[in-house]
Order: sequence, then C-alpha cells, then structure tokens
Amino acid sequence: MVQGELQSLDYSSNFVKTRSMHIDINLLYSFGAVNKRYTKGEIIFREGEQPIFYYQIIDGSARMFNTNDDGKEFTQEIFNQGCSFGEPPLFSDNRYPCTAIAYENCEVIKLSKLLFFELIDTHPELAKGVITLFAKRINARLETVKNLINQKPEFRIVAFLNSHKTNSNFLGKHKLFIPFTRQEIANFTGLRVETVIRTLQKMKEEKKVEIVNHKIYY
Repeated sequence: MVQGELQSLDYSSNFVKTRSMHIDINLLYSFGAVNKRYTKGEIIFREGEQPIFYYQIIDGSARMFNTNDDGKEFTQEIFNQGCSFGEPPLFSDNRYPCTAIAYENCEVIKLSKLLFFELIDTHPELAKGVITLFAKRINARLETVKNLINQKPEFRIVAFLNSHKTNSNFLGKHKLFIPFTRQEIANFTGLRVETVIRTLQKMKEEKKVEIVNHKIYY
C-alpha cells in the first residue's frame, strides 16, 4: 500500500467466471472426480495430447502456454482457485492446443471426459454455463488477436493490464496491484522482456502506472 492510494484484490468464485467455469466440487465428487496435487512447474497436460479429463483448481494456480520454434513461451492464460481450464478440446475431440503447468503448487480436481459429459447431460443448467463460457473465450481470443496486431508495445501492455482488471472484476477507484513479473507480462504480450521494462518505465514517468518496490499498480 502507498499512503492508502493503492489496493489489491480478493478473488471470488462464481459459476461462470469471466473466462472459466466453476462447478460445485461436491457435485463433481458425486460423479467420481478425484484430486491430484501438482508441484510448481509440473506438467498437467501437454500440447498435442488427447484430452481425457475436466480440470478445476481447488487451490493454487495453473498456466496455459504455447512455445514457438525458438523456445519463446506465449502465455494464454493463468487460472486461479475455483477456475476450470482445458475444456474446449473435450467437446471438439481435438488435441490440446497448449501446455498446462502448475503455476504454483496446486491441487486440482479432475473428472473423466465420459463422466463429465454424463454430468452435463443430467444437469442442463451446466450446459448453459458451458455455452456462456465458450462465447466469452471466443470473444477474449478475438480481443487478444486484435491487440497483438498492434505493434506498439504500450498498446499491448495497456490492453493486457485492462484485461486483467476486467477479469478481476475490479471496480475500485484506486490502482490495482498487478501480480505478474515483467517476464510474465512479456509472455502474455509477445514482447521482449527488455521492451516491457523500458515501456513500463516510460508509463511510470507519464503517471499511467505506479511502480513501488518493483511492484506494478495500474
């Protein structure tokens, strides 16, 4: 905090988050779901693998990303407690387009694809949630593509920061703590980390962001 002007945000779980679904874990357990713990950096599933489970985070967080031929990672999204991830390939019978790893130590509840479909069939309200979820993700992907077309670093970074605020349901008048490193912002925006550092410094000088003890507030 800086003289009461900066604040961070507590996350809460809803049935359908901005780009994620939350199913009551007791309902998942009743259909045969099981828990699995992953240590930070451990692979949950790899790009190109066939999807066989529905995943939802009980504690911790997971990151989905792609890697190009040069080994540079592009982060698609980070999912926190209560969020689901990796659902679309379950319905399309396509292989995973991204790799998912434990962003930090996490516990995940997983339900087999067959039982997940049985759950959806017997609970129609979940089907509406899935449709809403997919619609929001399609819109988010279109926004991401639009932002990446713009080559100006500041435009990409501001778009990312605004997206994070929206996903966090942040309505405060003060600045929001951005819980990402410069490297992580680079991975999200497709920029070089040196470019992110230089651009954020310029934005700080123009009072578009605040940087306190190397932490970013927007």
